[in-house]
Amino acid sequence: MEPEKLVSTIDFRYLSDVLTKEEALEAELLANGYPAYITSAGWLGYDEDKIRQRCKEALAKGFTRFKMKVGVSLEDDKRRSRLIRDEIGYDNLLMMDANQCWDVQKAIDWMKELAIFKPLWIEEPTSPDDVLGHAQIAKALNPLGIGVATGEHCQNRVVFKQFLQANALQYCQIDCCRLGGVNEIVAVYIMAAKFGVPVCPHAGGVGLCEHVQHLSIFDYICVSGSLENRYLEYAEHLHEHMTYPATVKKGYYLVPKDLGHSTEMQEDSLRDHEYPNGPVWQKLFDEGTFQRE
Repeated sequence: MEPEKLVSTIDFRYLSDVLTKEEALEAELLANGYPAYITSAGWLGYDEDKIRQRCKEALAKGFTRFKMKVGVSLEDDKRRSRLIRDEIGYDNLLMMDANQCWDVQKAIDWMKELAIFKPLWIEEPTSPDDVLGHAQIAKALNPLGIGVATGEHCQNRVVFKQFLQANALQYCQIDCCRLGGVNEIVAVYIMAAKFGVPVCPHAGGVGLCEHVQHLSIFDYICVSGSLENRYLEYAEHLHEHMTYPATVKKGYYLVPKDLGHSTEMQEDSLRDHEYPNGPVWQKLFDEGTFQRE
């Protein structure tokens, strides 16, 4: 697609004070490829043995970028951070994700305690609607080398515009199924490129890894032209339900070769999980996990 044709698909209403069509046309086409990060070792509730095991498994697969959940207990976060750093070392990247659990000052205080573990970012430290709160957190934590990552719950390009204008995020995390389609996603990518903010999309749900890999590779080829500080989330589960599952080797997404967005689910999976008559639901009803209507 020619750059002019690509830009013609974007609705620039309400964005012209930040991004014009002329600026959007400055994007360059480059080669492809994309680095991934993994959360398999970082879920809450894992004991020491499981954390160490998951770290070792991920390292053996070539992953060098890891994410962990934080926010329930500061002392437990310190314990788990220490375990993960013991396994992955300090040459590999560690990200942290609070899933919106703090007020602004609590986020700042908590992350100052975890700064010794050198996290690259803190993800969703507070309400996803609080642009100025994120800006305050970023201002406090950036001098410690900690960026703010957010955006998976941003529902439109105008909210992203405000986050970028306020310097409220250092890592932009679109969710490809929350924004209003590919056209709006492209607008966010180009705005982020103007502000020099890398886009590191949210992924991991059913089909999200498959879908968003195309957008990240598009960003690299057509918009940012850079892999610096750009990482795509990867979760190892549920790919068996997809007709064209994402392929990750040595910590990198391989470029998909099949046509389409890779989001087609296998017919057997759709049939087995159909509510309420699919065999998966029937088993749950029989076990008493759910009640039949």
